[in-house]
Amino acid sequence: MNAEEPSLTTLLLFFGLLICASAYFSSSETSMMSLNRYRLKHLRRNHHPGATRASKLLESPDKLIGIILIGNNFVNFLAASIATSIAISVLGEPAPLITAVVLTLIVLIFAEVTPKTIAALYPEKIAYPSSVLLIFLLKVLYPVVWVVNGVSNAVVRMLGFNSETDDSHQQLTAEELRSVVYESGERIPRRRQGMLLNILDLEHVTVNDIMVPKNEIAGLDIEADINDILDLIATSQHTRLPIYNKEINNIIGILHLRSTGKLIRIENLSKAAIINETTEPYYIPESTPLHTQLFNFQKKKSRLAVVVDEYGAVKGIVTLEDILEEIVGEFTTDHADSSKDIHVQNDGSFVIDGSASIRDINRALSWDLDSSGAKTLNGLLMEILQSIPDSSVGVELNGYYAEIVQVQDNVIRTVRMRTTHLYSDEEIDEDDEEE
Repeated sequence: MNAEEPSLTTLLLFFGLLICASAYFSSSETSMMSLNRYRLKHLRRNHHPGATRASKLLESPDKLIGIILIGNNFVNFLAASIATSIAISVLGEPAPLITAVVLTLIVLIFAEVTPKTIAALYPEKIAYPSSVLLIFLLKVLYPVVWVVNGVSNAVVRMLGFNSETDDSHQQLTAEELRSVVYESGERIPRRRQGMLLNILDLEHVTVNDIMVPKNEIAGLDIEADINDILDLIATSQHTRLPIYNKEINNIIGILHLRSTGKLIRIENLSKAAIINETTEPYYIPESTPLHTQLFNFQKKKSRLAVVVDEYGAVKGIVTLEDILEEIVGEFTTDHADSSKDIHVQNDGSFVIDGSASIRDINRALSWDLDSSGAKTLNGLLMEILQSIPDSSVGVELNGYYAEIVQVQDNVIRTVRMRTTHLYSDEEIDEDDEEE
């Protein structure tokens, strides 16, 4: 008995070491595959030693998996042999079923489930230190890995699959990048998250969505009296003013108010002198995406563009400030813009200006009005009704109820809106009957 006890102790110790080795290979595999690739690249650029080693191993995932599986299978098979020897020492004869059951439970708990769970929860803490031994083993056992991978890749090709490494699946799409920003949580402040998301939205928004419409353009009619023109220049809230001849479709130049300082020294100021200080108007099509127009402004060193439709008629103007506000939010100090288009009522409804942009309404109220067609609330209601309505007409808009309050000059001026889930159908019908 005394002669057998050291032998059994040695077998148990050796078996324990093999289970630890199996746990190492299992946790290494899970941790390596669970690493955040983008954080890994960031740490590698900052010369993090563990990230550098892990990145080198992941450049050849077939070799990495090969060395892990070779090591893991070797120690598992050796552990099975040792377990059989222990069973013979304890029971006196082979007990394959009992040995298999006990070995399976031990391997599952201590060499598979537990280490892999820890590795999945803390991949960097496991992967970076384990990469030292994996690189060493890969160098020592490279001939074996080369043979195993060669045969494996040949079988893969025979089955009709491509064995070449393709990193294209790791490249993020715009929608995936949006999800990454959303999931960043408190790592990125909410305001910066909003800016990043707004940048991604620029390619889906055109200048037609954010332009100042033609009827709201603040410009100067060169045919007006010179004193009226000077009064408009003196009281203008804008830095740049379109100069036109009789109507806005005949824009002859853009006047920068900074240039008007030169006009003070002219004794007999004339319209020709004002026109001389204007610059050539910059025209753009209404379908231009915002991200494209942002680069066009940068390329042309311009800050204002005139938006035209397919027939060349002026539809509005867009400025660099308008595009930047789509990213960072409004920062204008223009007193003319201080009046809000949306007014909250005591009953929970909103009185909204008919010229308000649908995108602005959706953004301000977190609504989901359709902005694929008409760009303003007036246009949306006109599109649905297909006629110029009278006041007090109610319209159902897929979850929203709009009551036209004022119509003037063939344009819907004021609308009272609310979400229909705040009111029952009976209440809406009663309102319609009373009106």
